[in-house]
Amino acid sequence: MRDPKNVEPIRLTSHPSEDGPAFPIKWGAATARERGPIVATLTDPAHRNVVGTHSGSYSIYRALAVAAGSLDGGHRPDLTNTAPAERIGPHPQWKDAKRIVSMDPWGADVGQDFADQLRDGVDIRPTIAITKAHINMPELREAIAKGRLVPDGKLLTAAGDVVVTKAAVEPVWWLPGIAERFGLTEPALRRALFENTGGMFPELITRPDLDAFLPPIGGFTAYFFGDVARLHDPSVPLACRVHDECNGSDVFGSDICTCRPYLTHGIEVCIENAQRGGTGLIVYSRKEGRALGEVTKFLVYNARKRQEGGDSAATYFHRTECVAGVQDMRFQELMPDVLHWLGITHIDQFVSMSDMKHDAITKSGITIKHRVPIPAELIPEDAKVEMEAKKAAGYFTPEEIKSGDELRAVKGRGLDA
Repeated sequence: MRDPKNVEPIRLTSHPSEDGPAFPIKWGAATARERGPIVATLTDPAHRNVVGTHSGSYSIYRALAVAAGSLDGGHRPDLTNTAPAERIGPHPQWKDAKRIVSMDPWGADVGQDFADQLRDGVDIRPTIAITKAHINMPELREAIAKGRLVPDGKLLTAAGDVVVTKAAVEPVWWLPGIAERFGLTEPALRRALFENTGGMFPELITRPDLDAFLPPIGGFTAYFFGDVARLHDPSVPLACRVHDECNGSDVFGSDICTCRPYLTHGIEVCIENAQRGGTGLIVYSRKEGRALGEVTKFLVYNARKRQEGGDSAATYFHRTECVAGVQDMRFQELMPDVLHWLGITHIDQFVSMSDMKHDAITKSGITIKHRVPIPAELIPEDAKVEMEAKKAAGYFTPEEIKSGDELRAVKGRGLDA
């Protein structure tokens, strides 16, 4: 391993060659080979055909590991036996360059799709990994104890273990598609990304021939309940929750919001739907604090609770804007891409009260039959301010919530609430 203290300075040569990238990318092509590999590795700069590198927000840790001498900068992963535990797709949406713009739909099978290039020494790495596992949460054991969930010994055990397939996805942005999705020109998007990262990625400006970008942000994990091969079948009932990360609630059980209760309720809905012969999907996105970050979120918590009169629904979003300058930066316009990757065209039960999520999905061409609100009994006392603020701000549509209550009454429990 080389000594990082004796590494000579490297002159960055980011301008395009006369011939462009060695492996051109044809986004939206019908096959992986026709589309071309995503080569974001640094082992051979001549092969690179994207801006940025792998691992999303963890790429900085990789750089630090190389600098500290604990990782060989030329290391190539041994991908033996790392193939997906379940095959997904290809689906028709993969061939639509406008339908999926924030991830690589072919990113799970590079070992198979680009075997020839790998043998020739091209360093191609997966941006998607798919495996199988069990999950177990106290709320699910409670649901079993109260009779809301019934173990079947296959999907759900008496101990509360749930069999799932899960996929981890790193972001891959197709810049022309991202720009169009937000009504921008591609040069304007590139310049904003360049300037507002302090010039971290000069190739955004100097390499107009590179249209793919691997941003240093968090990706998402998708959890599948039931038969993965039937997720895309509109005749098979699908329950789905798209959940944005909330570390304080999801992991540590903070009661100032409804995030973990809604997440566990969504999982419960997915389990029961799968037990009835349908399928379930939880998408967990790394967008902490509405993508404002946890520091900003905690600052807002303090500002809300210390203001005159205490925390209130009337000032809930205002205090966020005072600190962050904006209420929300999750940009749900990109969120439906994962659903298109899975070939989904219809959702029977969408476990969310958010108009932003609902509208982003339906505008992308996916139909939603019912929205499932969180049952009132699951809302923590300290989180009621949040719910009142969202109601006052038009965060969700009351008519949809009413229809959900009617469905709950028909079902006799909170499944379709």
